Amino acid sequence: MTIAHLKHAVPVAAADNSETTALVTRMLAEIEAGGEEAVAKYSAHLDSWSPESFLVTPEQVDQAAKQLSDQVRADIDFSLARVQAFARAQRESLQDLEFELSPGLRAGHRHIPVEVAGCYVPGGRYAHAASAAMSIGTAKTAGVPFVVACSPPRGENGIHPATLYAMSAAGADAILCLGGVQAIAAMAYGLYTGKRADVLAGPGNRFVAEAKRLLFGQVGIDVFAGPTEALIIADETADPWIVAVDLASQAEHGPDSPTVLVTTSEALARKVMELMPQAIDPLPTGKVAAQAWADCGEVILCDTREEAAQVSDDIASEHVEVHAADLPWWHDRLRNYGTLFIGEETTVSYGDKSAGPNHILPTKQAARYTGGLWVGKFLKTLTFEQMTREASREVGQVVARVSRVEGMEGHARAADVRLAKYFPDEQFTLVPE
Repeated sequence: MTIAHLKHAVPVAAADNSETTALVTRMLAEIEAGGEEAVAKYSAHLDSWSPESFLVTPEQVDQAAKQLSDQVRADIDFSLARVQAFARAQRESLQDLEFELSPGLRAGHRHIPVEVAGCYVPGGRYAHAASAAMSIGTAKTAGVPFVVACSPPRGENGIHPATLYAMSAAGADAILCLGGVQAIAAMAYGLYTGKRADVLAGPGNRFVAEAKRLLFGQVGIDVFAGPTEALIIADETADPWIVAVDLASQAEHGPDSPTVLVTTSEALARKVMELMPQAIDPLPTGKVAAQAWADCGEVILCDTREEAAQVSDDIASEHVEVHAADLPWWHDRLRNYGTLFIGEETTVSYGDKSAGPNHILPTKQAARYTGGLWVGKFLKTLTFEQMTREASREVGQVVARVSRVEGMEGHARAADVRLAKYFPDEQFTLVPE
């Protein structure tokens, strides 16, 4: 395998997250003990936000909608409809199951939505209206009865109007103008609504991500999130300008967002590197994108497409685009990614906003073992079993013997008493030979 790095990312020392962990741990403990008063304190201190109520009223939602043009509202509705249509198809693919394992023994499972979902919609550098559809819209499509959603204030007017409209349109049952750790804690502890979240979903900064990580176990979470990642696989058939623009589009997420080009064409690689300043400099977010490309951008040259596929799978990027010939081969071969964009005609930006599949995806190589947010994250797959007395004859004998091999006499006796009650005239071998 011959692999050459034409551009390396700047080596970064292993992150020491101890300070973040200590801070978030303290905040969560204070909010759990102090409740809404502690939340208000942190909101005032961190966001300079002290409203009469953190709960957004229907009148405020209406006012936000009036600030948007008909076109903006229609575009948000379009994106939401796409996301929910895809989520609905996913939900319909999940069937309840019941079958007879052996005569008289029936078993199966049911897909049951959680009672309460907490959805965080970020609002720091950008107004993430699309994220509302991804988390809230998916939870409601899964059948979650109550969804509480939080988004941070942007200035003195609270949640960005487009984000607030999207949160309401997606079906949030309660909306809180709260950001950061205090928002995650409020949803987890049921503050302001009286309903504790069973699952927390939605992207956020490192403090939000750490809060979700620390709460995991008390609540379910969608994914362990890090900075946005994008990787493009390209060969000699790719358009270098489109590749450069797509890399720049993802670099604007943040200065620590990895953007990687994996290619079998040195000519394409050189051209893309030449074009990157032209793709980045005109952007209003050019300073952020330039830093991300300088520090976190990589260009990797491979001899064969098999090598390129292996490099991509080893990196396990959140987003993978393929600009190459023989697209079915790549679709069949690639295994590790958050979501895959097949062919030049699609792009991560489409998936981020309006294509349909969810954009809340695994980062930091978590794509090796999990996918992203989907309706299944809001569903519990609950198994059940039921058997006749006759079926208990066969199972009970085995359970008694296996339990005694394991030294679990109490388990064995739970089988013994049933066999004795149901079949009083029969003798069974209940102790292993």
